[in-house]
Amino acid sequence: MLNSAAGSRLQNLWDDQVAQPMTEAELLLYRSNLLGSDKRITNYGGGNTSAKVLERDPLTGAQAEVLWVKGSGGDVGTIKMDGFATLYMDKLRALKDLYRGVEFEDEMVGYLPHCTFNLNPRAASIDTPLHAYVPKKHVDHMHPDAIIAIAAASDSKALTAEIFGDDIGWLPWKRPGYELGLWLEKFCLENPNARGVVLESHGLFTWADDARSCYEVTVEIINKAIDWFEQKTLGQSAFGGAKCTAMPPAERRRVASELMPAIRGMVGRNQHLVGHFDDSDAVLEFVCSAQMEALAGLGTSCPDHFLRTKIRPLVVAFDPQAPDLQKTVDGLGEAIASYREDYAAYYERCRRPDSPKLRNPNAVVYLVPGVGMITFAKDKATARISAEFYTNAINVMRGASSVSTYRGLDEQEAFDIEYWLLEEAKLQRMPKPKSLAGKVALVTGGAGGIGSATAERFLREGACVVLADIDEDALAKTADLLIDHHSSDTVRTVLMDVTNEAAVADSFARAATEYGGVDILVSNAGIASSAPVEETSLDMWNRNMSILSTGYFLVSRAAFQMMKSQGTGGAIVFVGSKNGLAASPNASAYCTAKASELHLARCLALEGAGEGIRVNVVNPDAVLRGSKIWSGDWLKERAEAYGKDTEDLEEHYRQRSLLKRSVLPEDIAEAAYFFASDYSAKSTGNILNVDAGNVQAFTR
Repeated sequence: MLNSAAGSRLQNLWDDQVAQPMTEAELLLYRSNLLGSDKRITNYGGGNTSAKVLERDPLTGAQAEVLWVKGSGGDVGTIKMDGFATLYMDKLRALKDLYRGVEFEDEMVGYLPHCTFNLNPRAASIDTPLHAYVPKKHVDHMHPDAIIAIAAASDSKALTAEIFGDDIGWLPWKRPGYELGLWLEKFCLENPNARGVVLESHGLFTWADDARSCYEVTVEIINKAIDWFEQKTLGQSAFGGAKCTAMPPAERRRVASELMPAIRGMVGRNQHLVGHFDDSDAVLEFVCSAQMEALAGLGTSCPDHFLRTKIRPLVVAFDPQAPDLQKTVDGLGEAIASYREDYAAYYERCRRPDSPKLRNPNAVVYLVPGVGMITFAKDKATARISAEFYTNAINVMRGASSVSTYRGLDEQEAFDIEYWLLEEAKLQRMPKPKSLAGKVALVTGGAGGIGSATAERFLREGACVVLADIDEDALAKTADLLIDHHSSDTVRTVLMDVTNEAAVADSFARAATEYGGVDILVSNAGIASSAPVEETSLDMWNRNMSILSTGYFLVSRAAFQMMKSQGTGGAIVFVGSKNGLAASPNASAYCTAKASELHLARCLALEGAGEGIRVNVVNPDAVLRGSKIWSGDWLKERAEAYGKDTEDLEEHYRQRSLLKRSVLPEDIAEAAYFFASDYSAKSTGNILNVDAGNVQAFTR
């Protein structure tokens, strides 16, 4: 079944009560969001919607016909009113007089800003002429898998006629742009009763004269295609049947956790990339099938799929029935090098005199038989969306190969889209990456004040963050806050006891399957205890050493193992304490354990240097606000040790410092960011005191 479980159909979600008070432009937004809310209708960022609306011209006061159309780079599911470009229809029609032919059609994009209505800053997309020249008020352009499966079949014109008759027309492949807009207009004028058209290797256009009817036509046509496929493929085995059996879920994730850091290191030498793992039913059916390698080699058909997933995926040599993971890892280097060579050859075969230079030649999609699909991209959202697009491509291949012969996009056409000068201009307009873009940080003690502040700082700089903590409730609350400020793509949580070797290993494996690996470790989990030495129990001593010394060792060892498997270096930051350098009364267990951390960091700095793994220490002092260790007996114990009331302790610490200032979690986070970033690229084995000045803790 395409897109979803067998028997499902798109539901008509239109609500007249909601729509009744809306303007025509607001109805366009409503329709767009309804369509984009269902991935069976269109994928993220794919498709386009428009409406031709009468508006008051701000200069003349007269009524003007205005095209509202989804702006460049928008997503119909999440678009707001400011996501639409607005253009004068009379000016768009006047562009026909300027058109010099298909070899000059790219220049027409430069005229679109001259058609802007009401100084709207939203850039119009390349699809604007396709919407402008359809002689109907409302137009939908969607990428449903069920329709693209028809469009990607070798006999797509005949299939379109068989399913839809004269109701839906067909146009041969043409790269999106001005010429295709004229083709679509010509079709509409010659076929006034048609309600839409299938574009070969592309998608579906539908239209009507009111918003509700347009929405309902789109849903009806997609459902009709789904019905037809169900009837035609009833009882068939997809993709030629199964070649292998999927591994159990836990084994799939274990294999992915080993493969992803290795792949990530090999493809991320010049730019850190973030991974995504998908072992959904649709993906598993494909990667376990007899036809997987042959179909994958044909590439994708729809331009939107292709732009997100490259010319074709890389199939990883792995036998789930007789798994030899080490052999697979050992063979990755040769497989990835071969893919790069093939991609470079494709570039040389297809390049034009004015083509942009060769881009990253590595695969985006990696298919692992019996395991699933791995994708890598510049950030988590892009990696996840790339996986969604390739799942769409799988659905298309399933449908097309079940009723006909699947056909990928012609290689030269694919290249001309990938290296389109207009696409290159869009890439060049992208903002400069943030300082931690593409990097993955694991923060222990992530639910505490310092841990959460550090996570917040890293997220602001573009990192993905795995929060590790032993307090499940606090971990969930902290993650919710960070997700609210950033996104659900960039925050993950793991329940981790840093003294439990298995729990530490599992947490790093989880980081690998979620993001592809770990580049930054902030070892911050901690406790604090206070007692005169004669009252310090062995249990207290061991607990301090276990968490503050052994725990730091265990997470660092796991980080070293993963960073070495990636081969791209890394940064480890210990959150130590002033007490690691300067003794405090009635805290021998705590101070000794913290001193152990400092020397462990020095040892690791020596061992990691050859691998580009830097290890540094941030030493806080008296970070009371937001710190979990101050919420228990430690606050009372330290106050008693200094002969103070608990409410006076912060002021005591402030006055004790040379600078007479309080130290906050954000101050420690800033220091951790310095050591995690390239600003400290030439620093390892160092200690940075963030204590407002404590002469006893001077390192020299």
